[in-house]
Amino acid sequence: MFSSLYSYLFSNMSEQPGLSLTVLKQQNAETSNAIIDFFQSNQDFDKLAKYEGDLTVKRDKEDDDKLQVGIDYAKDKGVIDKDFVPAPYVDIDVLGKTPDEVASVIIDQVGGAASGVIVLVGLSGTGKGTTVTKLRQGLESGEPPKKVVTWSNGNIFRSVTLLAATWCEQQTPPAELQQALTKENLASFMSMLSFDKFDGTNYDTRIRGLGLDLYVSQVQNTTLKSPKVSKNIPTVAQVTQGEVILFAARAIQIMTTAEPNLFVLLEGRAQTVNYVPTPHRFCLVLSDDTLIGKRRAAQRLMAQALKDCDDDDEAKVEEALNNALASMVKEVA
Repeated sequence: MFSSLYSYLFSNMSEQPGLSLTVLKQQNAETSNAIIDFFQSNQDFDKLAKYEGDLTVKRDKEDDDKLQVGIDYAKDKGVIDKDFVPAPYVDIDVLGKTPDEVASVIIDQVGGAASGVIVLVGLSGTGKGTTVTKLRQGLESGEPPKKVVTWSNGNIFRSVTLLAATWCEQQTPPAELQQALTKENLASFMSMLSFDKFDGTNYDTRIRGLGLDLYVSQVQNTTLKSPKVSKNIPTVAQVTQGEVILFAARAIQIMTTAEPNLFVLLEGRAQTVNYVPTPHRFCLVLSDDTLIGKRRAAQRLMAQALKDCDDDDEAKVEEALNNALASMVKEVA
């Protein structure tokens, strides 16, 4: 989604593609540009776009509030420092910049550093994922070329959740999840996770305890995505923010200390990545935030219009789009 959003935000708006069936079938940023151009000055489209944009901002705010509850809980437990003040971020307005240009700005800011951690935050829709991809390409192809790894806390939360669910299963009778989430149990679960080059070549997280001996790289798409993990992640994540933050910080320190010429790219919510020590912090912003809502509205319209168009009926494209807009705008009336 974010890759397509980047393509929209940074495309040459003076060369909008025509609204044809061929363009509609592409279902990509070119399609979005054509739809946005087609509905220019259309009040219904503007209304739908505002709704979608506001919804994105609302979801981000809700996610931030939930994360903050977890951070405050970790502070109250003494897991993370109550008085910690995060280092400032450098804001980068992505409007009018290509993804490569955004990555170049960051690389220039990092300067001649041989290694380090680059932290990237920003609202949904500002293109963090695409920027990380371009950063990796730019650093790996630079002079001298850098070794780059990306880090995500997601699999660590899943690993702790797996241990909590396994602990519940092993109790007699089986325990409820909340019973597993005591301060002592969480400390025990975290002690069952370790990070290193276990095969001598590649870094990995090992889950070893409660009868389990697993490597995250081998189970991240199987065991760690099983129902007993997926359904319990929100509950576990809310009470393990501090523990996972510290685990991530230690893992990143292990990599950057042991590997000269290594960059670690870390993308996520500010509340969680604030605690990873690095001078290289960047926040992607969008000075015209209406574009995110327009893009999302166009994505919904293109999908519905394609369903409603006959494969070879070029004349139906505009009718299908108008019908789709008329239907969707009722949701926000």
